Amino acid sequence: MDKRDDVSPGTASLDDRTRVLVNMRGRYHLEKWQHAPDRKVSLFACRIQRLSPATILMNAPVSGEIGDWVVAQFNELGRLRGQIQRRLGFGFVMSLDLDEQARRKMLEKIVWFEKFQNFAVSDTRRHTRIVPTNPQSTLVLPDASLVSCFVIDISSSGAAVSADIEVKIGMPLALGTVVGRVVRQLDPGFAIQFIETIPSADLERRLIRSIDQLAPDLRKHIQAAGQPRNRSKASVPAA
Repeated sequence: MDKRDDVSPGTASLDDRTRVLVNMRGRYHLEKWQHAPDRKVSLFACRIQRLSPATILMNAPVSGEIGDWVVAQFNELGRLRGQIQRRLGFGFVMSLDLDEQARRKMLEKIVWFEKFQNFAVSDTRRHTRIVPTNPQSTLVLPDASLVSCFVIDISSSGAAVSADIEVKIGMPLALGTVVGRVVRQLDPGFAIQFIETIPSADLERRLIRSIDQLAPDLRKHIQAAGQPRNRSKASVPAA
């Protein structure tokens, strides 16, 4: 008997042709950051959008350069290592550093996810915590500077986010158009408590804003409030 690859005809391939759309949260860092003692934040939250035995497409707040080595950790997949293959607007595509046996195991997981993921119930909806459809948003810092961030989850009273900034407990800031304060450090990221309760129906509309969406309104608001006699920073306009 010809001893070829034991994947039978019609079985999913071990290469990048077999893909599944997932919504899987994890954390990651770039290996080069281990040798950068001046970097204050090195671990970030992420979300897999597409998974194959060869690559993963991740939403991520901080990207490296093409060829940089990435180490990511997911509850469902364990530790994954690979190189940045392509940079995206908010994340990157990472080629997986797996031998053939590990690739076969990944293929089995992908087949399982494809069959059963639609029946899974997410724990993130407990206590009104919601995973936003789009995790990309913007933080407005006390000096009115804008920082792109990854939104881990949201609720009517607060949010958990990950961004390439160092924050302190009590620091005021805004997520999208909603003002709050940092109340807790997370691993990775930090928790924000809003100064007002946001209706559930308005959460994503008010909290999920890209820099391009937020900057024009913010600039107008700052210009209107920035009279010479009043040097305080403008608050974020409600939308």
